Amino acid sequence: MLKRIFIILLIATTASAQTSADLEKRLDEMKQQIEILTKEIEALKMGEQKQAAQADVSQYGLGAAASKVYRAEPGVSFGGYGEFGYFNPQHGTPSADFVRGVLYTGYKFSDRVLFNSELEVEHGTTEIGGSASLEFAYLDYLIKPQANVRAGLVLLPMGIINEQHEPTAYLGARRPEVEDRILPTTWSELGAGVFGDVGSITYRGYLVTGLDSTRFSAEDSIHEGKQSGSEALAHDLAVTGRVDWHPFEGALVGASVYSGGSGQGRGYKGNVTLADVHADAKFRGVSLRGVFARGHIGDAAAISEQNKQTIGSSTGGWYVEGGYDLPTRLAVTPYIRYERLDTQRRVPLGFERDPENDRRITTFGFAFKPISQTVIKADYQIIHTRAGNNNNQLNLALGYIF
Repeated sequence: MLKRIFIILLIATTASAQTSADLEKRLDEMKQQIEILTKEIEALKMGEQKQAAQADVSQYGLGAAASKVYRAEPGVSFGGYGEFGYFNPQHGTPSADFVRGVLYTGYKFSDRVLFNSELEVEHGTTEIGGSASLEFAYLDYLIKPQANVRAGLVLLPMGIINEQHEPTAYLGARRPEVEDRILPTTWSELGAGVFGDVGSITYRGYLVTGLDSTRFSAEDSIHEGKQSGSEALAHDLAVTGRVDWHPFEGALVGASVYSGGSGQGRGYKGNVTLADVHADAKFRGVSLRGVFARGHIGDAAAISEQNKQTIGSSTGGWYVEGGYDLPTRLAVTPYIRYERLDTQRRVPLGFERDPENDRRITTFGFAFKPISQTVIKADYQIIHTRAGNNNNQLNLALGYIF
């Protein structure tokens, strides 16, 4: 219809002044211009109809925002999350912190090949105690749902929080200490491996660079031994993997394992073995989660002498957590979590345990989600140590994903 109107107007305005040959030439030019304009209008309409991928579902073990690139159109994909916190310990000075700000950047080369990354800034600025680092950056080659290949700086598939660490994905203003001191988070290493879904079973397995024992500590065990792809020593490598069973939507039961050296050519192997079993379920407003973890550090005596502090030869911890979405118009979820952990469950002969590292923590509070991509959390932690030096704490947090 649009073409006909332009043609009629053209004929009416030029018929008296143009020869038939000139008119036909001018008409052909106008038709070409109309064709170009029509295609551009159609392309604009198609662009308006396309919607950006939403941060509303988890894929391949990653959080809802971290996995957006898998649902995006070919080309660049962006996402992210952030956390603000206020922490008021019973013994100590209250603090407010921009805990972390994250930008996910991905690029989908095709339906089979994509790049995904997470760039994180902790504590607001690198000028006052903060840091900026890549949490992961990898290439995927998607062969079929049952078998795919991943290589680069990968998140280790241990526990629940390490891969699912976005603030809307867990209850609590602070992450569970079991999944920080016993199973480090956020933990990434350079490596490659496979992943996939086989019916109700999902799996991931990688060969990665090992830990660096020179950074182990009595309080945090292997946490600071993560190399995170920063000029990583690769004399000792490690293998890690997990298998999860999803009996129904919103539920999983599984296990993870890690094993590899940490000596990195220093005359001892320092083999570190971690294992955990975990479960997570959401059903009719009820949320339940639990993790049981154990760790063993070989050559702990040599590492303790090297680091001039007692490194536990055995570590362990567990926690259970529950929440309930109140049947109100407001999205409010009261929750409670109990955890027990000890980074010096056993120590090498001739070294002494520090009872301060044997901790029991009870956390109770509530989470409020104005929308599904934002969360406000408030909780109180009752912290007991076997040494008797208790330090309870009030926590407030604001989180978002996009």
